[in-house]
Amino acid sequence: MQQRSPAAGVPSRDNAAQPVHSTTAFIASFLGWTLDAFDFFVLVFVVPVIAREFHRPISDIAYTITLTLIMRPVGALLFGWMADVYGRRLPLLIDVVFYSVVEVLSGMAPSYGWFLFLRALYGIGMGGEWGVGASLAMEAVSSRRRGLMSGLLQEGYAFGYLLAAAAFFFIFPRFGWRALFYTGGLPALLTLFIRAKVPESKAWERRRPQAREIVEAIRANLGGFIYMVALMTMMNLISHGTQDMYPTFLERQRHLDPHLVASMAIIYNIGAIAGGLLFGEFSDRFGRRRAMVTAVVMAAFVVPLWLYPHSLWMLAAGAFLMQFMVQGAWGVIPAHLVELSPPAVRGLFPGLAYQVGVLLAANAAYVEALMAVRMGYANALGIVALTVLAVGALVIALGREQAGIDLHA
Repeated sequence: MQQRSPAAGVPSRDNAAQPVHSTTAFIASFLGWTLDAFDFFVLVFVVPVIAREFHRPISDIAYTITLTLIMRPVGALLFGWMADVYGRRLPLLIDVVFYSVVEVLSGMAPSYGWFLFLRALYGIGMGGEWGVGASLAMEAVSSRRRGLMSGLLQEGYAFGYLLAAAAFFFIFPRFGWRALFYTGGLPALLTLFIRAKVPESKAWERRRPQAREIVEAIRANLGGFIYMVALMTMMNLISHGTQDMYPTFLERQRHLDPHLVASMAIIYNIGAIAGGLLFGEFSDRFGRRRAMVTAVVMAAFVVPLWLYPHSLWMLAAGAFLMQFMVQGAWGVIPAHLVELSPPAVRGLFPGLAYQVGVLLAANAAYVEALMAVRMGYANALGIVALTVLAVGALVIALGREQAGIDLHA
């Protein structure tokens, strides 16, 4: 049953006295997620190239994406537990250094086996960042603008994809695929900002839960956690089912060159950022679930325009609209999950639910690659997208929400 937010126009207590350093906390969380996404998405642009260099089929390189997704819950559990016991700031700092180093090492991989191993390690780092960053950011911002800021935070993911597309456009043609991964080491510089400017979460400092309290909160709220996992499984199927193999579809079936593929990715990630902001704001006004269901249902209607036009401009419009809707729904997620999480496990629950959902959805790219061998990329992506969008809308609608609750109580 839905739990309503405080009455419209009546500010909750956290609106009265916002943390002084909320801006720096939000910036650190946004940049952490943006650069994490950049490090993930540079791979999707060079799947065929790496396959050729390692003398492997494309499905084997697609499997490295799957393995990254499989390992993300390990990072969410490790760093999420640290965030509830030791605070949000230290785990975020450690995590950014870890995933940056592994990204650089991925560019040095001498063989497919080493590359596979390093992408598994990268999954641990990627899985640890989101939950810690989302808790730090959402505990810092006003409840009246939480949906909008949630959309901005989550679209750090799309912005990271956008940066990866730009890197592919400018770096890959001259320096090759390995240079893209070397560039992925730059996020380590973010730790200097975190160390110097980012304060600890005031909400965590007020509570400082002990390990026993965390375990009790997990037991008492297991049902809610299971629903969050189901929600995030569908959201990840929607996201990865419409993103990971799309550049390969553009290259292999639409025969676009690397510059055009990168340009298309820039276009649809601009749509993603706009959608996240719009539906995040919409969720502040009309509720989290309503905003998400609206976006997901509208995405289903865009599928034919997203895959089948012969005109490049129409295809670009479809790609823009698809990610506008998909990431519009995703823009609500940081606020929605943090609001649904009990205070004692607010560092652990959102990230772990997210990443277990990633694990359960990890085969999306691999399955699409296998289906494409038999029916072509357009049909494979279309069947997967329509299925997960329909089921996803149902799972979202059956849930509950606590929009606008006071996270500082």
